[in-house]
Amino acid sequence: MHDLIIRGGKIVDGTGGAAYVADIAIDGDSITAIGEISGPAHQSINADGKIVTPGFVDIHTHYDGQATWDDEMAPSSWHGVTTVVMGNCGVGFAPAKPDKHDWLIGLMEGVEDIPGTALAEGMSWNWETFPEYLDALDQMPRTIDVATHVPHGAIRAYVLGDREQPGAVPTQDDIDQMSAIVEEGLRAGALGFSTSRTVLHRSIDGELVPGTTATKEELIGIGRAMGRVGHGVFEMASDLKYEWDEFGWMGSLSRETGLPVTFAALQSIAKEMPLDEQIQRTAEENAKGANIVAQIALRGNGIIMCWRGTVHPFLFKPSWEEIKELDWSQQYARLKDPEFKTKLIAEESVYPDDAGDLLPLMMIIANGWMVQYEMDDDFNYEPTAAESLAARAEIAGMAAPEFAYDMLMRDDGKGMIYYPILNYADGNLDFLHPLFHRDDTVNSLSDGGAHCGTICDAAATTFFLEHWVKNREAGRVTLEHAIKRQTADTAKLYGLEDRGVLKPGYLADINIIDLGAIRLHKPWLAFDLPAGGKRLLQTADGYDYTIKSGQVTFERGKVTQARPGGLIRGPQSMATRLAAE
Repeated sequence: MHDLIIRGGKIVDGTGGAAYVADIAIDGDSITAIGEISGPAHQSINADGKIVTPGFVDIHTHYDGQATWDDEMAPSSWHGVTTVVMGNCGVGFAPAKPDKHDWLIGLMEGVEDIPGTALAEGMSWNWETFPEYLDALDQMPRTIDVATHVPHGAIRAYVLGDREQPGAVPTQDDIDQMSAIVEEGLRAGALGFSTSRTVLHRSIDGELVPGTTATKEELIGIGRAMGRVGHGVFEMASDLKYEWDEFGWMGSLSRETGLPVTFAALQSIAKEMPLDEQIQRTAEENAKGANIVAQIALRGNGIIMCWRGTVHPFLFKPSWEEIKELDWSQQYARLKDPEFKTKLIAEESVYPDDAGDLLPLMMIIANGWMVQYEMDDDFNYEPTAAESLAARAEIAGMAAPEFAYDMLMRDDGKGMIYYPILNYADGNLDFLHPLFHRDDTVNSLSDGGAHCGTICDAAATTFFLEHWVKNREAGRVTLEHAIKRQTADTAKLYGLEDRGVLKPGYLADINIIDLGAIRLHKPWLAFDLPAGGKRLLQTADGYDYTIKSGQVTFERGKVTQARPGGLIRGPQSMATRLAAE
């Protein structure tokens, strides 16, 4: 008797092959048979008319703090994700000397917009070294599996101490110590190393993150430590300045170590190199024997602006400065006052004196009505110019600032505005379609668990199905290819060969989806993190069941009591798994 049989579903197995109708038998945490299965089972699920896919593997998240206190791992777990890789972009919480806890929290809060008060209250800090951090993660069963990188920021703080300042150049002894920490972390179970080299990433005090000014010698020294271990992904966010020759050293490092190097490939105001050239340089280095993989987002990376979020168009007005520290009930009362509204709208924005490279972004947030859009219940993440606030205000016969103000006041002050800051230079997503079909790119950049008051892209897996497979008028992606892109392909990059495919012997991480019903709901701002910290959340229709390691963790959008997930330590070999069985 099988533990569980999924009957009659349309199997999209993650390989990219044609979908087919069959049953799936599960015993323990594994798929044991696929075909026509007539025997009994302790539990049976009727999947007639539904698609059955592997669980989604999200390789770019920031649950480093949340994973120490939260067993549900929302919102990623709400969107068919059964495995996440965190510790991206060089930020994380290990290794950590006691006197650096606040510094690391400030780094994460600044880079990833995770409330520092939530991190301070939620984390126990019962670790110092990176292996001890993994041991702490290993103590908690959860709805999904988690894996992590060793983060550059924490390493530099641990080794350099008070010498860690923007522009600090480590000695060779420092580099050797950092390399040893990375090697130790990988041998303990980390799946890679991460760093960040972009002006968009700053601490809560406005300082550039540690990796931004790292030398080539430092990065290569750490990469060689990974080579000594023999596994691991070198992950990086970078402005790709020509003088840094990022592709030169990435290619050399990958060829020398045999390991993959992956970077965030975006249309970005911060990147000196255009996206087309980023992809071209990737292909050129790979043609010479490197393994560089470009991580691409599935839509515009958009700021969600609302009164209680992190940003909104009136953030830099003097009158907002007067009320920003009031509680919401007091703020809302002032915002409803017609005199206050008139005064606020009439004021010029006053930007911080130390805005520096971020000043252009701030100015677009405050005045970019041509590239801002209302988020409503039927919001389209590929909006046209005719849907912009500027265009809609003109039709309404109103000035754009007043139109935006009224929009934010809707639904008792819970209105939202979408500003796609990255990946929307063309006013559409056409450029992404060919990137989805390249072997040197991978679906990524959801930032699950991060940018709590500005972004909610943890739902990217659902968006890919709803928009690119189901609803887009032209340039759609086939269902089979879409599933492969966010299961087998993402798992393979990180050496997770035991998941991402529906075949006997593989881990029983499975989604049962009503594709016709797949639909994202409008995000909302919750205050459910420790210390009442805020985060944007987004649910979806269409997920009938999510199964992790053979156990149902979500049924029709509701979490169950099952917690079969845990910490992944190192690459997961299929051969080892089959031998163990």
